[in-house]
Amino acid sequence: MWKDFLYFTKTERTGFYVLIALIFVVFLIFWTIPLIFPSAQVNEQMSETAYREFLASVHQKDKNWNYNDYYINKKQEIILAPFDPNTADSITFVRLGIRPYIARNILHYRAKGGKFRTPESFAKVYGLSPDQFKLLKPYITIGDNFLKKADSLRQFAARAGQDTLKYYKYPEGTVISLDDADTTELKKIPGVGIGTAKRIIAYRQQLGGFYKVSQLQEISHLSAELNRWFIIKKEPIHRINLNKYNVERLTSHPYINFYQAKVIVEHRNKKGALKSLRELSLYEEFTSKDLERLAPYICF
Repeated sequence: MWKDFLYFTKTERTGFYVLIALIFVVFLIFWTIPLIFPSAQVNEQMSETAYREFLASVHQKDKNWNYNDYYINKKQEIILAPFDPNTADSITFVRLGIRPYIARNILHYRAKGGKFRTPESFAKVYGLSPDQFKLLKPYITIGDNFLKKADSLRQFAARAGQDTLKYYKYPEGTVISLDDADTTELKKIPGVGIGTAKRIIAYRQQLGGFYKVSQLQEISHLSAELNRWFIIKKEPIHRINLNKYNVERLTSHPYINFYQAKVIVEHRNKKGALKSLRELSLYEEFTSKDLERLAPYICF
């Protein structure tokens, strides 16, 4: 009975022996290859080492990426100043805190003939968030060449009934108060249009008032030739309390940047209220020039 299950024909036995011989030869080849070709084993080890080094470099890049991105963002200084979105260059936009790709969108829009007629039209720039526009809006100035033109005879007729002295210009030798002049009075100065007048008023409000005429040169595209038309009457200057306001409110002042505002707030949190500007002179973020021009605008 058992022979029926375990009995093999001569052909089957021959095939079985050949199969065992082939298996033995294969094992023998794999066992002798490292001895005959040692370089293959070395190359395999080198490949393994290179693979591990590659993985380590990838992990290191992933680890360093967030740090570098944070470092770049932290060191980028945001300088809020009046600007015309129709003429400002990419560097100006980046200094205002606008990301490079958004600046490229603006330049591309202008290259195709696009114009910003009102500050609100700048809010439509692709990529610009509502919060960022809200921060930049007080600094947007539209040049006279880009202001929205009247588009109907009715509007023209309404303007015709206004003051006939609209285009009157002051003669040479006239001086006006830079502290309280409004746009109507500023436009009477030769060379000053509605756009320039609005920029002067906006910068005066951001500062809290002028304490010297030469501060006009801090406004872009205003030359010193304009200074002879103004005097300072020493009107009260609006001061900001360094011990009261947060970072966002402090950076709204043209003389305080983001990093200086952070120093002020961190000093208050760690060492208590500020009592004098001398305490800020200990920080590298404040130069003597920064403190000198800031002095008339702060209180404790």
